[in-house]
Amino acid sequence: MHSASIPTEKSVSPSLIFILAAACGIIAANLYYAQPLIGSIGSTIGLSSGTAALIVTLTQVGYGIGLLFIVPLGDILENRKLILSSLLLTAAVLAIAAVIKSAILFLTASLVIGVGSVAAQILVPYAAHLSPEAVRGRNVGNVMSGLLLGIMLARPISSLVAEYMGWRAIYFISAALIFALALVLAKALPSRKPSTATAYPELLHSMLHLLKATPALRRRAIYHACVFGTFSLFWTTIPLVLTSPPFHFTQKEVALFALVGVMGAIVAPAAGRMADRGWVRPATGWALAIVIFSGLLPLLVPSNSALAVPILVVAAILLDMGVSANMVLGQRVIFSLGAEFRSRLNGLYMAIFFLGGAIGSAAGGWAYATGGWEAALLIGIALPAIAMAYYATEFSRLRKKNLID
Repeated sequence: MHSASIPTEKSVSPSLIFILAAACGIIAANLYYAQPLIGSIGSTIGLSSGTAALIVTLTQVGYGIGLLFIVPLGDILENRKLILSSLLLTAAVLAIAAVIKSAILFLTASLVIGVGSVAAQILVPYAAHLSPEAVRGRNVGNVMSGLLLGIMLARPISSLVAEYMGWRAIYFISAALIFALALVLAKALPSRKPSTATAYPELLHSMLHLLKATPALRRRAIYHACVFGTFSLFWTTIPLVLTSPPFHFTQKEVALFALVGVMGAIVAPAAGRMADRGWVRPATGWALAIVIFSGLLPLLVPSNSALAVPILVVAAILLDMGVSANMVLGQRVIFSLGAEFRSRLNGLYMAIFFLGGAIGSAAGGWAYATGGWEAALLIGIALPAIAMAYYATEFSRLRKKNLID
Protein backbone atom coordinates (compact mmCIF):
# COMPACT_ATOMS: atom_id res chain seq x y z
CA MET A 1 0.00 0.00 0.00
CA HIS A 2 1.13 3.51 -0.62
CA SER A 3 1.01 6.37 1.81
CA ALA A 4 -2.01 8.55 2.54
CA SER A 5 -2.74 11.15 -0.08
CA ILE A 6 -3.77 13.75 2.48
CA PRO A 7 -0.96 16.24 3.09
CA THR A 8 -0.91 16.82 6.84
CA GLU A 9 1.60 19.66 6.74
CA LYS A 10 -0.99 22.10 5.35
CA SER A 11 -3.94 23.31 7.35
CA VAL A 12 -7.35 22.08 6.21
CA SER A 13 -9.77 24.75 4.99
CA PRO A 14 -12.44 26.03 7.40
CA SER A 15 -15.12 25.19 4.83
CA LEU A 16 -14.13 21.51 4.84
CA ILE A 17 -14.12 21.42 8.64
CA PHE A 18 -17.61 22.93 8.55
CA ILE A 19 -18.75 20.22 6.11
CA LEU A 20 -17.26 17.50 8.34
CA ALA A 21 -18.95 18.99 11.43
CA ALA A 22 -22.33 19.18 9.69
CA ALA A 23 -21.89 15.65 8.36
CA CYS A 24 -21.16 14.25 11.82
CA GLY A 25 -24.23 15.96 13.26
CA ILE A 26 -26.55 14.72 10.50
CA ILE A 27 -25.25 11.15 10.85
CA ALA A 28 -25.21 10.98 14.67
CA ALA A 29 -28.77 12.29 14.90
CA ASN A 30 -30.00 8.96 13.50
CA LEU A 31 -29.14 7.30 16.82
CA TYR A 32 -31.55 9.51 18.75
CA TYR A 33 -34.51 10.35 16.49
CA ALA A 34 -36.49 7.34 17.74
CA GLN A 35 -36.03 7.94 21.48
CA PRO A 36 -39.04 10.25 22.02
CA LEU A 37 -41.12 8.36 19.42
CA ILE A 38 -40.93 4.76 20.61
CA GLY A 39 -44.50 4.84 21.92
CA SER A 40 -45.92 6.00 18.58
CA ILE A 41 -43.71 3.68 16.54
CA GLY A 42 -44.47 0.70 18.76
CA SER A 43 -48.24 1.15 18.55
CA THR A 44 -48.03 1.43 14.74
CA ILE A 45 -45.93 -1.68 14.10
CA GLY A 46 -47.39 -3.83 16.87
CA LEU A 47 -44.84 -3.61 19.68
CA SER A 48 -46.00 -3.44 23.30
CA SER A 49 -44.89 -0.56 25.51
CA GLY A 50 -42.43 -2.94 27.17
CA THR A 51 -40.80 -4.12 23.95
CA ALA A 52 -40.87 -0.76 22.09
CA ALA A 53 -37.66 0.22 23.90
CA LEU A 54 -35.92 -2.42 21.75
CA ILE A 55 -36.02 0.10 18.90
CA VAL A 56 -33.54 2.32 20.74
CA THR A 57 -31.63 -0.58 22.27
CA LEU A 58 -30.99 -2.30 18.94
CA THR A 59 -29.89 0.98 17.34
CA GLN A 60 -27.37 1.35 20.15
CA VAL A 61 -26.27 -2.28 19.82
CA GLY A 62 -25.75 -1.75 16.09
CA TYR A 63 -23.70 1.35 16.81
CA GLY A 64 -21.54 -0.58 19.26
CA ILE A 65 -20.99 -3.32 16.67
CA GLY A 66 -19.99 -0.70 14.12
CA LEU A 67 -17.57 0.97 16.53
CA LEU A 68 -15.73 -2.27 17.16
CA PHE A 69 -15.89 -3.87 13.69
CA ILE A 70 -16.37 -1.06 11.10
CA VAL A 71 -14.57 2.02 12.46
CA PRO A 72 -11.18 0.20 12.73
CA LEU A 73 -11.32 -0.33 8.96
CA GLY A 74 -10.43 3.36 8.68
CA ASP A 75 -6.85 2.32 9.48
CA ILE A 76 -6.56 0.00 6.45
CA LEU A 77 -9.17 1.03 3.83
CA GLU A 78 -9.48 4.17 1.75
CA ASN A 79 -11.50 6.43 4.05
CA ARG A 80 -13.72 8.25 1.56
CA LYS A 81 -15.04 5.00 0.03
CA LEU A 82 -15.65 3.54 3.48
CA ILE A 83 -17.59 6.62 4.57
CA LEU A 84 -19.68 6.80 1.39
CA SER A 85 -20.51 3.07 1.53
CA SER A 86 -21.74 3.44 5.10
CA LEU A 87 -23.85 6.48 4.22
CA LEU A 88 -25.50 4.88 1.18
CA LEU A 89 -26.36 1.79 3.25
CA THR A 90 -27.82 3.99 6.00
CA ALA A 91 -29.89 6.07 3.57
CA ALA A 92 -31.37 2.94 1.99
CA VAL A 93 -32.28 1.37 5.33
CA LEU A 94 -33.79 4.65 6.64
CA ALA A 95 -36.02 4.80 3.56
CA ILE A 96 -37.08 1.18 4.12
CA ALA A 97 -37.76 1.85 7.83
CA ALA A 98 -40.10 4.68 6.84
CA VAL A 99 -42.49 2.24 5.15
CA ILE A 100 -42.01 -0.99 7.13
CA LYS A 101 -45.09 -2.40 8.90
CA SER A 102 -43.49 -5.52 10.38
CA ALA A 103 -42.05 -5.23 13.89
CA ILE A 104 -39.26 -7.74 13.22
CA LEU A 105 -38.18 -5.96 10.03
CA PHE A 106 -38.29 -2.55 11.73
CA LEU A 107 -36.13 -3.79 14.61
CA THR A 108 -33.68 -5.27 12.10
CA ALA A 109 -33.60 -1.93 10.26
CA SER A 110 -32.92 -0.15 13.56
CA LEU A 111 -29.90 -2.39 14.15
CA VAL A 112 -28.50 -1.65 10.67
CA ILE A 113 -29.12 2.09 11.07
CA GLY A 114 -26.93 1.96 14.18
CA VAL A 115 -24.17 0.11 12.32
CA GLY A 116 -24.22 2.58 9.40
CA SER A 117 -24.20 5.61 11.68
CA VAL A 118 -20.62 4.88 12.75
CA ALA A 119 -19.60 6.80 9.60
CA ALA A 120 -19.48 9.80 11.94
CA GLN A 121 -16.72 8.09 13.93
CA ILE A 122 -14.73 7.48 10.76
CA LEU A 123 -15.00 11.18 9.93
CA VAL A 124 -13.65 12.38 13.31
CA PRO A 125 -10.21 10.70 13.06
CA TYR A 126 -10.28 11.62 9.35
CA ALA A 127 -10.46 15.29 10.45
CA ALA A 128 -7.51 14.66 12.77
CA HIS A 129 -5.54 13.19 9.84
CA LEU A 130 -6.28 16.32 7.82
CA SER A 131 -5.03 18.64 10.56
CA PRO A 132 -1.48 19.61 11.49
CA GLU A 133 -0.52 19.09 15.13
CA ALA A 134 -0.79 22.76 16.09
CA VAL A 135 -4.50 23.03 15.30
CA ARG A 136 -5.60 19.40 15.60
CA GLY A 137 -7.48 19.94 18.86
CA ARG A 138 -9.30 22.98 17.51
CA ASN A 139 -10.37 21.19 14.32
CA VAL A 140 -11.45 18.05 16.16
CA GLY A 141 -13.36 20.28 18.59
CA ASN A 142 -15.16 22.02 15.74
CA VAL A 143 -16.10 18.68 14.16
CA MET A 144 -17.22 17.29 17.51
CA SER A 145 -19.37 20.36 18.16
CA GLY A 146 -21.28 19.44 15.01
CA LEU A 147 -21.65 15.84 16.17
CA LEU A 148 -22.85 16.94 19.60
CA LEU A 149 -25.34 19.38 18.09
CA GLY A 150 -26.73 16.52 16.04
CA ILE A 151 -27.13 14.39 19.15
CA MET A 152 -28.79 17.18 21.12
CA LEU A 153 -31.07 18.41 18.33
CA ALA A 154 -32.25 14.96 17.23
CA ARG A 155 -34.83 14.45 19.99
CA PRO A 156 -36.60 17.84 19.77
CA ILE A 157 -36.54 17.77 15.95
CA SER A 158 -38.05 14.28 15.74
CA SER A 159 -40.69 15.22 18.34
CA LEU A 160 -41.75 18.30 16.37
CA VAL A 161 -41.71 16.51 13.00
CA ALA A 162 -43.77 13.64 14.42
CA GLU A 163 -46.32 16.03 15.91
CA TYR A 164 -47.06 17.69 12.59
CA MET A 165 -46.20 15.02 10.00
CA GLY A 166 -46.22 11.67 11.80
CA TRP A 167 -43.24 9.62 12.97
CA ARG A 168 -42.50 8.07 9.55
CA ALA A 169 -41.66 11.51 8.17
CA ILE A 170 -38.45 11.77 10.20
CA TYR A 171 -37.16 8.57 8.58
CA PHE A 172 -37.96 9.86 5.08
CA ILE A 173 -36.31 13.21 5.86
CA SER A 174 -33.22 11.58 7.34
CA ALA A 175 -32.88 9.20 4.36
CA ALA A 176 -32.92 12.18 2.00
CA LEU A 177 -30.41 14.10 4.14
CA ILE A 178 -27.99 11.17 4.36
CA PHE A 179 -28.18 10.55 0.61
CA ALA A 180 -27.57 14.26 -0.13
CA LEU A 181 -24.70 14.22 2.36
CA ALA A 182 -23.10 11.28 0.53
CA LEU A 183 -23.19 13.30 -2.71
CA VAL A 184 -21.61 16.33 -1.01
CA LEU A 185 -18.86 14.29 0.67
CA ALA A 186 -18.08 12.45 -2.58
CA LYS A 187 -17.12 15.85 -4.03
CA ALA A 188 -15.63 17.49 -0.94
CA LEU A 189 -13.47 14.81 0.71
CA PRO A 190 -9.90 14.27 -0.41
CA SER A 191 -8.81 10.66 -0.74
CA ARG A 192 -6.99 9.09 2.19
CA LYS A 193 -5.47 5.66 1.71
CA PRO A 194 -3.77 4.47 4.92
CA SER A 195 -0.21 3.15 4.71
CA THR A 196 -0.93 0.30 7.14
CA ALA A 197 -1.00 -3.12 5.46
CA THR A 198 -2.81 -5.26 8.02
CA ALA A 199 -5.27 -8.10 7.47
CA TYR A 200 -8.71 -7.58 9.02
CA PRO A 201 -8.42 -10.39 11.63
CA GLU A 202 -5.07 -8.99 12.73
CA LEU A 203 -6.62 -5.52 12.87
CA LEU A 204 -9.32 -6.69 15.27
CA HIS A 205 -6.83 -8.64 17.40
CA SER A 206 -4.60 -5.57 17.64
CA MET A 207 -7.43 -3.61 19.31
CA LEU A 208 -7.18 -5.70 22.46
CA HIS A 209 -3.43 -5.11 22.50
CA LEU A 210 -3.98 -1.36 22.04
CA LEU A 211 -6.39 -1.30 24.96
CA LYS A 212 -3.91 -3.12 27.20
CA ALA A 213 -0.86 -1.15 26.04
CA THR A 214 -2.36 2.37 26.00
CA PRO A 215 -2.97 3.75 29.51
CA ALA A 216 -3.99 7.16 28.13
CA LEU A 217 -6.78 5.53 26.13
CA ARG A 218 -8.07 3.62 29.16
CA ARG A 219 -7.96 6.70 31.36
CA ARG A 220 -9.74 9.00 28.91
CA ALA A 221 -12.33 6.32 28.10
CA ILE A 222 -13.13 5.80 31.80
CA TYR A 223 -13.44 9.57 32.38
CA HIS A 224 -15.87 9.92 29.54
CA ALA A 225 -17.81 6.73 30.26
CA CYS A 226 -18.66 8.27 33.63
CA VAL A 227 -19.70 11.70 32.35
CA PHE A 228 -21.55 10.27 29.35
CA GLY A 229 -23.38 8.00 31.78
CA THR A 230 -24.63 11.11 33.58
CA PHE A 231 -25.52 12.74 30.24
CA SER A 232 -27.59 9.71 29.18
CA LEU A 233 -29.19 9.41 32.62
CA PHE A 234 -30.25 13.06 32.63
CA TRP A 235 -31.71 13.12 29.13
CA THR A 236 -33.47 9.77 29.64
CA THR A 237 -35.21 10.86 32.85
CA ILE A 238 -35.80 14.60 32.37
CA PRO A 239 -38.71 14.12 29.91
CA LEU A 240 -40.39 11.94 32.57
CA VAL A 241 -39.77 14.62 35.19
CA LEU A 242 -41.04 17.49 33.07
CA THR A 243 -44.22 15.75 31.91
CA SER A 244 -45.14 14.81 35.51
CA PRO A 245 -46.40 16.97 38.40
CA PRO A 246 -45.67 19.73 39.24
CA PHE A 247 -44.40 20.68 35.76
CA HIS A 248 -46.96 19.09 33.39
CA PHE A 249 -44.96 19.95 30.25
CA THR A 250 -46.37 19.07 26.84
CA GLN A 251 -44.20 17.15 24.37
CA LYS A 252 -43.61 20.40 22.50
CA GLU A 253 -42.39 22.09 25.69
CA VAL A 254 -40.09 19.13 26.43
CA ALA A 255 -38.68 19.53 22.90
CA LEU A 256 -38.03 23.24 23.53
CA PHE A 257 -36.31 22.39 26.82
CA ALA A 258 -34.03 19.96 24.98
CA LEU A 259 -33.15 22.71 22.50
CA VAL A 260 -31.79 24.84 25.35
CA GLY A 261 -29.22 22.17 26.19
CA VAL A 262 -27.72 22.60 22.72
CA MET A 263 -25.97 25.72 24.00
CA GLY A 264 -23.57 23.44 25.87
CA ALA A 265 -22.01 22.22 22.62
CA ILE A 266 -20.44 25.65 21.99
CA VAL A 267 -17.57 24.83 24.35
CA ALA A 268 -16.24 21.97 22.19
CA PRO A 269 -14.03 24.20 19.97
CA ALA A 270 -12.80 26.10 23.06
CA ALA A 271 -11.85 22.80 24.71
CA GLY A 272 -9.93 21.84 21.57
CA ARG A 273 -7.99 25.12 21.69
CA MET A 274 -7.13 24.56 25.35
CA ALA A 275 -5.83 21.09 24.46
CA ASP A 276 -3.68 22.56 21.66
CA ARG A 277 -2.11 24.88 24.26
CA GLY A 278 -1.20 21.95 26.52
CA TRP A 279 -3.95 22.53 29.11
CA VAL A 280 -5.56 19.09 28.87
CA ARG A 281 -5.10 18.20 32.55
CA PRO A 282 -6.60 21.34 34.16
CA ALA A 283 -9.34 21.52 31.52
CA THR A 284 -10.31 17.93 32.34
CA GLY A 285 -10.65 18.81 36.02
CA TRP A 286 -12.94 21.73 35.19
CA ALA A 287 -15.04 19.58 32.84
CA LEU A 288 -15.56 16.88 35.48
CA ALA A 289 -16.35 19.49 38.15
CA ILE A 290 -18.96 21.13 35.90
CA VAL A 291 -20.72 17.79 35.34
CA ILE A 292 -20.80 17.10 39.09
CA PHE A 293 -22.17 20.60 39.80
CA SER A 294 -24.85 20.19 37.12
CA GLY A 295 -26.19 17.20 39.08
CA LEU A 296 -26.02 18.97 42.43
CA LEU A 297 -27.81 22.11 41.25
CA PRO A 298 -31.36 20.67 40.88
CA LEU A 299 -31.11 19.18 44.40
CA LEU A 300 -30.75 22.69 45.85
CA VAL A 301 -34.24 23.84 44.79
CA PRO A 302 -37.57 22.07 45.48
CA SER A 303 -39.52 20.96 42.39
CA ASN A 304 -42.48 23.17 43.31
CA SER A 305 -40.31 26.30 43.47
CA ALA A 306 -40.64 29.02 40.85
CA LEU A 307 -36.90 28.63 40.29
CA ALA A 308 -37.11 24.91 39.53
CA VAL A 309 -37.39 25.19 35.74
CA PRO A 310 -34.68 27.90 35.36
CA ILE A 311 -32.39 25.79 37.55
CA LEU A 312 -33.03 22.73 35.36
CA VAL A 313 -32.23 24.82 32.27
CA VAL A 314 -28.91 25.95 33.78
CA ALA A 315 -28.14 22.37 34.86
CA ALA A 316 -28.82 21.05 31.33
CA ILE A 317 -26.52 23.65 29.77
CA LEU A 318 -23.73 23.01 32.28
CA LEU A 319 -24.03 19.24 31.83
CA ASP A 320 -23.77 19.50 28.06
CA MET A 321 -20.83 21.91 28.39
CA GLY A 322 -18.90 19.53 30.64
CA VAL A 323 -19.63 16.49 28.49
CA SER A 324 -18.74 18.30 25.25
CA ALA A 325 -15.46 19.60 26.64
CA ASN A 326 -14.41 16.28 28.13
CA MET A 327 -15.14 14.37 24.92
CA VAL A 328 -12.98 16.71 22.84
CA LEU A 329 -10.15 16.69 25.39
CA GLY A 330 -10.18 12.89 25.34
CA GLN A 331 -10.10 12.68 21.56
CA ARG A 332 -7.29 15.23 21.38
CA VAL A 333 -5.22 12.99 23.67
CA ILE A 334 -5.87 9.71 21.87
CA PHE A 335 -5.44 11.24 18.40
CA SER A 336 -1.93 12.29 19.43
CA LEU A 337 -0.90 8.70 20.16
CA GLY A 338 -0.31 7.53 16.59
CA ALA A 339 -1.79 8.19 13.17
CA GLU A 340 -1.46 4.58 12.03
CA PHE A 341 -4.01 3.28 14.59
CA ARG A 342 -6.12 6.41 15.09
CA SER A 343 -9.38 4.81 13.88
CA ARG A 344 -8.93 1.81 16.18
CA LEU A 345 -8.25 4.07 19.16
CA ASN A 346 -11.35 6.12 18.36
CA GLY A 347 -13.48 3.00 17.99
CA LEU A 348 -12.33 1.70 21.38
CA TYR A 349 -12.76 5.11 23.04
CA MET A 350 -16.29 5.54 21.69
CA ALA A 351 -17.34 1.94 22.42
CA ILE A 352 -16.23 2.17 26.06
CA PHE A 353 -17.90 5.46 26.81
CA PHE A 354 -20.98 4.46 24.82
CA LEU A 355 -21.27 1.51 27.20
CA GLY A 356 -21.12 4.00 30.05
CA GLY A 357 -23.96 5.92 28.43
CA ALA A 358 -26.07 2.77 28.13
CA ILE A 359 -25.46 1.97 31.81
CA GLY A 360 -26.35 5.53 32.79
CA SER A 361 -29.56 5.47 30.78
CA ALA A 362 -30.65 2.14 32.30
CA ALA A 363 -29.68 3.26 35.81
CA GLY A 364 -31.58 6.52 35.37
CA GLY A 365 -34.79 4.77 34.35
CA TRP A 366 -34.50 2.30 37.24
CA ALA A 367 -33.66 4.99 39.81
CA TYR A 368 -36.51 7.25 38.69
CA ALA A 369 -39.01 4.38 38.86
CA THR A 370 -37.89 3.25 42.31
CA GLY A 371 -36.66 6.37 44.07
CA GLY A 372 -37.76 9.36 42.00
CA TRP A 373 -35.84 12.24 40.43
CA GLU A 374 -33.61 12.76 43.47
CA ALA A 375 -32.39 9.15 43.34
CA ALA A 376 -31.57 9.51 39.63
CA LEU A 377 -29.64 12.71 40.34
CA LEU A 378 -27.59 11.04 43.06
CA ILE A 379 -26.46 8.38 40.59
CA GLY A 380 -25.78 11.16 38.07
CA ILE A 381 -23.51 12.84 40.63
CA ALA A 382 -21.79 9.61 41.68
CA LEU A 383 -20.62 8.71 38.15
CA PRO A 384 -18.51 11.86 37.48
CA ALA A 385 -17.39 11.79 41.13
CA ILE A 386 -15.84 8.37 40.38
CA ALA A 387 -14.13 9.93 37.36
CA MET A 388 -12.89 12.82 39.52
CA ALA A 389 -11.41 10.39 42.05
CA TYR A 390 -9.62 8.57 39.23
CA TYR A 391 -8.50 11.94 37.81
CA ALA A 392 -6.87 12.73 41.17
CA THR A 393 -4.54 9.77 40.67
CA GLU A 394 -2.93 11.65 37.77
CA PHE A 395 -1.40 14.02 40.30
CA SER A 396 -0.22 11.27 42.63
CA ARG A 397 1.53 9.65 39.67
CA LEU A 398 3.17 13.00 38.84
CA ARG A 399 4.35 13.44 42.44
CA LYS A 400 5.88 9.94 42.43
CA LYS A 401 7.57 10.62 39.09
CA ASN A 402 9.04 13.88 40.41
CA LEU A 403 10.35 12.14 43.53
CA ILE A 404 12.00 9.47 41.38
CA ASP A 405 13.46 12.06 39.01
